[in-house]
Formats: sequence, C-alpha cells, structure tokens
Amino acid sequence: MDPKMDSGFLAEDEPLDDTFNVLKEILPEEVVGLMDQMLCHEMAWHMGHPLSTSLFTSYHLDRLLWPDPKRLDDARFDRHEQVSQEDGLLHVIFRAYCLATIKCCNFVHRRVSTEHYYEEEDFVSNLYNRKLLDDFKASDMQQLLDEALKVAEEISAWDGALRKAISVRLTLRRRLLIALKFDPSPDQEARIRCWKHCSELLPALIQTHTVSKPVTAAFSIKIQRRLASSVPPRPMVEATFGETHAFLANLCRDAADVYRVLEYHGSTDILNFACTFQFRKPQPSIYVRCLLQSMIFHDMKVLGSVTITQTIHDDLEELVLPADILLDPANGNVEAPHDPRFQIAKEMRAFVLRVGDSFLDIFRAVCMNRPRMRRMLCHLVSDWEGVQLEAENLDVELRKYTREKPLTEGDPTSIEIWSFPLSSWAYYYKLRQMEWIIQLGFELDIYQDDELPGMYWYLSNVAGAKIQHLERIQTFVTRRSGQSKKLSPSQKASFKRCFSLLDVTLLETSATQWFAIALSKLHTVLSMLPPRVEGHPPLPYSTAELRHALRMRPFMQLSIPEPAPYAELSAATSIPSGTAEDESQGSIKDQTMSMLEIAGEAARNARKEWEALGKLDAKTARCVNCEEWWRASVKDIIRACIACSITVATTEKGVQTALGMGRPLSDVLTAEMPRAGKRYHDFWIVPKFTVQQV
Repeated sequence: MDPKMDSGFLAEDEPLDDTFNVLKEILPEEVVGLMDQMLCHEMAWHMGHPLSTSLFTSYHLDRLLWPDPKRLDDARFDRHEQVSQEDGLLHVIFRAYCLATIKCCNFVHRRVSTEHYYEEEDFVSNLYNRKLLDDFKASDMQQLLDEALKVAEEISAWDGALRKAISVRLTLRRRLLIALKFDPSPDQEARIRCWKHCSELLPALIQTHTVSKPVTAAFSIKIQRRLASSVPPRPMVEATFGETHAFLANLCRDAADVYRVLEYHGSTDILNFACTFQFRKPQPSIYVRCLLQSMIFHDMKVLGSVTITQTIHDDLEELVLPADILLDPANGNVEAPHDPRFQIAKEMRAFVLRVGDSFLDIFRAVCMNRPRMRRMLCHLVSDWEGVQLEAENLDVELRKYTREKPLTEGDPTSIEIWSFPLSSWAYYYKLRQMEWIIQLGFELDIYQDDELPGMYWYLSNVAGAKIQHLERIQTFVTRRSGQSKKLSPSQKASFKRCFSLLDVTLLETSATQWFAIALSKLHTVLSMLPPRVEGHPPLPYSTAELRHALRMRPFMQLSIPEPAPYAELSAATSIPSGTAEDESQGSIKDQTMSMLEIAGEAARNARKEWEALGKLDAKTARCVNCEEWWRASVKDIIRACIACSITVATTEKGVQTALGMGRPLSDVLTAEMPRAGKRYHDFWIVPKFTVQQV
C-alpha cells in the first residue's frame, strides 16, 4: 500500500483512529486557538482548497455533521453519549461558533454553485456526502451566537483579554453570517454595513490572536477515510493566521465594494466597473466574483431591475442608434402586421434573443479569473464573428422599413455607403474582445520576450481598426443628427450621450494605439541586445513563425480584421542585421535612431492622451461607480508612459555612445525586463535600459 494513494494506509503501530476526545474540558485560550484554526481552514476553502483538507479535518465539525442532524438540537458534540453540558465554554460558545461557521459555508457554497465557475480551478464544491446545515435558518444560528455572547460576558473567571478575544470572534462570526446570507434580493445598505463592520473587527482579531493556544490534535487527515471521495488522500492545508487575516481583509473590502454596481447608469458603466474591479490586486475571491455575476444578471434581470432587452437597447442607443426608430418603445404597441414598425419590433426582438447570451457572456468572462477570462474571450470572439454576420443581414432587411438613404460623396455614381448599425455594434465588441485577449497575454506573461515587439505592433493595428470603425460610426451619427429638423429634449440628450461615448472611446483607443506603437519600437531595439533577458530559456523546437501562428490562432476564423501575416509582422518589427565591418552598419544605426524617435514621439502622444482621459469627469468617462479605481489605473498607465520616455532617452544615449566608440550596442546597453506584479501597469511592459561604463 502507498500512503500517497490509500487513506487507509497505517504505519507500524499507528492506530486506525486518533484518540482525540471532543468532549474533554478545554481552556479559554484553547477555544480562541480552535476558533482561529477553524477560520484559517475556512479561508483556505475560499482560496480553492477542498473541504477534505481544510474544515472537514476538524473532529468537532465531524461530530456535529455526521450523522446528518434532523434537528438543531441533534448537532451536539455529545450526540453519541450522554454527558453533562455544564461546560458552557464548549457546549454553548464553541458549539455556536462551529454551527455558524458551517452555515456560512452553506451560504458560500450555494452562491458559488448557482453561478459560472470552474471546478477545482477557483473553487472545490464537493461536500463528500455531508450537508452544511441546509435545512436550518440563519436566524437559529444568530440566536445561538447571541446566547454564546451572553455566556461569555457572564463568566467572571476570565481576564479582559480572553473575554475580548472570544467576544470579537463571536461578533465577527455573527456579522459574517448576516453578510454571507444567501438572498436573491438583499438589502444593499445592510450588507455593506455588515462587511464594513467585519473589516472594523479585524484589527482586534489579530491583536487578540496572541492569547490563543492552538489545538493541533483537533484536526486530522484521518477523517478523510469517512468522507465519500474517490480521490487519493491529500495533505492538510496549512494556512497561516497572517495569510488568513490578509485574505479576509480583502474579502470584506471587495464584498462591500461590489454592491456599488447596483446603481444602473448603462451597460458601458457596468462593464467598466467589472473590468476595473477585477483588475484589483489581489484579484477578488471566487465568492465575490460570483456575487458580482449574480448582481449583473439574475432571474432574467440586469442589476435586479432592468431587463436584458432594455440593457441591449440602451447599449445600442448609446453607441450607434441614438434616438432611432429601431429602438422606439412604441414599436411594440403596433399590432398591424403591414405596419413597418410592427416588422421592426419583430426583427429587433429576434436580434436581442440571438445576441442576449453572447452579450452576457462578455460580463461572465470578465468575472472569471484572469487566465480563464482570456480563454473564454478566445472562444467568444469567434461567436461574435457570427453575431456580426447575422447582424449585417438584419441591417439589410431593416432598410426596407427604416427607408435609410446611403451616404455618398456627392457623385451619384460613387459607391453607396450604408450605416449597418447593428453590425457596427457587434464589430465594436469583437474588436474590444481582441484588445483584451492581446493585453491579457501581456499581463499573464504568455508571450516570450522576443514576441513582444510583434504583439504590441498587432495591438496597435487592432486599435487602429477600432479607431477607423468608431470614426465611421461617428460619421453616420453626425449625419443623422444633422438631418433631424426638430429634436425633443430626450432625443437631444440621446445624441449627446452617444457623441460623448464615441469621443471618450476614441481618445482611449488612440492612447492605446500610441503606447502600443512606442513599446513595439522599443522592444524591437531591445531585440538587438542578445541575450535579451538573463535566464531566457532555449526554444529548440520553436520558431518565430510557429509562435506567430499560435498567437494568431484565436483570430484565424475572423473575416475582419484579418490576422496579421507573419511576413508583414516580421518586417515591421525587425532591424536588418549587420556587423562592424559591414558597409550597411551606419544605415542600421540610422534605422535604430529612427525607431527610437518614433517610440519617443509615440510615448509623448500616449501620455498626453492618457492625461486628457484622466481629467474627464466620472460621468463622461463612464466610471461613476468605480471612479477611484479607474483613475488609479489611468495614473499607473501614465507612469508607464513616463518610464517609456525615460527608457527611450537612455537608449538613444547608449546608441550614440556605441556609434562614437565603434562598439556593438550590446556592449553599451543592458536591459531589465519587469515581470507581472512589478510593472507600473500589467498591460504595458516597459523595459529598463542601463548604459554601461565601457
């Protein structure tokens, strides 16, 4: 037998079960220690470890949960034998804490299981044939905790530190129980207060941890033998109290902040909130991300009050169809089939039905962990290719009812240009997903260092295509606003919101394009310094062309924009090689200086536009609910732009020094590549050059 594969393996002279007695009298210091150990195991479960290696290793919890209690009075430590329950410390205080902990886990399990998540990637939902007090109410646990707090106050033999330690833990557990309560329609303000109160109790929790006395014998992996599981035994999770405190502090902060999303200002604001919220470091836990999912869409409602149809209509109106007949609510009241408005309402209902899941999948993807988000987007972008093609056909069909006139350049024989509003909307979201896929590749360190010039160049191309597309939308919206003779106040406000969103999006996309150009040129120069980064792994079975095909794979099924051919990408991100004796060496240096000049100018333009973006008010920038996080992200990008400009100046100095001395550039400059978590912003990898004293 192998102890790594068989939980029944016993060493020589090892008993089958541990001899720990859950009914033995325990000291107050040991109760504090047991509470802290249980909290550590609970947070380990939140971090993604299974219950079999965390909470279910507790002998006390095993006694409460098995056999499954039919009444709350059955969930006792002495359920198998009759003993005196005069020990209020064990049978009242610690029992109440254990039962409330189990109920908290029940609420978390129900919340996560009802949303989209990935088993054993973020969370392990296996309960091993145990029930987490599903049939009992939270109010019953609150009553037990209130009785425990009363008993703790009445015991005069304890000193102040012990009484405070136990009271803080019972109060924290009571607040967590209320905050985690599974409720489809929670009281927003009450939940926020509970989470903030939990945060306020954490300093006292860590302060009183010094009086605790751990009881290691109360937890054992041998309990895994009693659990219904088909996997080999796993070692017990050992989470430190410091790690637990930090995780719980982030959980309380994130859970309180996530309720901000419930203020509806449009789908763009919701998406910006989700993106900036998920970009926090460390990333919010699986429970908070599932809570965000449930708030965004639950019971066919967005944010609990807005239908998915209204959300998509609002998004269409804000981006491509301000004050348009296609989105007129009165169309739904027309019952005559021959009326164009009846046909418009019919076609728009079919369109919403088709794109509803695809639209919501974007929000679901943003609520995943970062690697899973990128993987989901790689699949979604192909789906949106289909949405775009179907929307294009629908645009052609709707022209018969809207009597749209094409845009021409004044010459009747010129090519007719149609607006294609629904297709334009789908194409915009497809381009946005392409940007995220590429940028997440930088954040997750997916690309090799020598791939960075090409991927930043491709990002600039995608951003350029997005700019052209937004300008096209802007042209048709401007034309429509000019053709409308009399606009009502609501129609004027609709056009104003649309122009505002287009201006902001154009500014942000232009800033992205400039910064991508700067880093593409800078990393191209960096490619002249072999080895580029110390410790770069050899790639004996890889070629640049094969890696390029791999990076373009998510976009191979797209008709527009077409994936960049390897020859084009390679030509845009390379400098001809040469030696000191080669006559073209001077030309190579000139090309290097030219690239650095382009990089410097692009970095300055990027900084200018990001600074302009950062000066916008929250309503204009579509970040009303997440203004401080959004501004912090913009400031980090501006710092990266400044660092890029400094790096370009340092590199120019190094190139001039190398030219003056007739030495290779690699003898004069050394490069340092910051990894994820050590950058100004994870999307923007700014290398650091240092001029060597030669």
